[in-house]
Amino acid sequence: MTIAPTFKIDPTEFAGKRVLVTGGTHGAGAAILRRFRAAGALTATSARNEPTEDPGDGLFVQADLATPAGVEALAEGVAARMGGVDVLVHCLGGSSTPGGGFVAATEEFWQAELALNLLAAVRLDRLLVPRMIEKGAGVVVHVASIQRRLPLFESTIAYAAAKAALASYSKTLSKEVGPKGVRVNTVSPGWIMTSAADRMVKRLAESGRTDEETARRGIMDALGGIPIGRPAWPEEIAELVAFLASDRAASIHGADYVIDGGTIPTV
Repeated sequence: MTIAPTFKIDPTEFAGKRVLVTGGTHGAGAAILRRFRAAGALTATSARNEPTEDPGDGLFVQADLATPAGVEALAEGVAARMGGVDVLVHCLGGSSTPGGGFVAATEEFWQAELALNLLAAVRLDRLLVPRMIEKGAGVVVHVASIQRRLPLFESTIAYAAAKAALASYSKTLSKEVGPKGVRVNTVSPGWIMTSAADRMVKRLAESGRTDEETARRGIMDALGGIPIGRPAWPEEIAELVAFLASDRAASIHGADYVIDGGTIPTV
């Protein structure tokens, strides 16, 4: 498969819904944002820097969500401009730890990975979910990773641990807020065709003093292969997230949906 898939979208599916997607300026987050916007939602997103691509008609807040101040700025911006959110999709994540295993994952890298991949979601939920509870309705989707079950020790040990913690936190949150009308689910993608994945390949190639194709094969081997023969497209992740946020999934709560092309080899 060489081109991204297209899906038929109901332009009224999320009409009137206020949707916040973190990490919505690139990769899977951008695809998720486009999916909700195409379905009629009022959207918002954020990033540390101004987006290089047109973010569309939605709200954009420049903020570093790896910091408490950045999370507060986003929550305040959404509250002031949108009055809160009906759907919160936390897609922000990534890894900057170099190759080299646990020794290379210094204190600085551990703190950075936890702040970006776990605490940003925890802090944002704490500020935005209470309004959902007041309304008695809302949806939260946390994007984790299959690395919480298949960690790659070479370069993403801290990332994998943070995503595992995010999945555990999501389950706990679902138990608390489910009876109050707020649904919480987790999506755990495998390898996705994104620019971030390309950067990881380059980083591994550089640290391993090899070429990118060898580094790419190394990732595939470490994952045990992908039975469908390819990574997922961001648009496929977006379809799953949109389904979980929709009324069609009204009874799905506290679940973790894996979308990895069959990478995880066990039931």
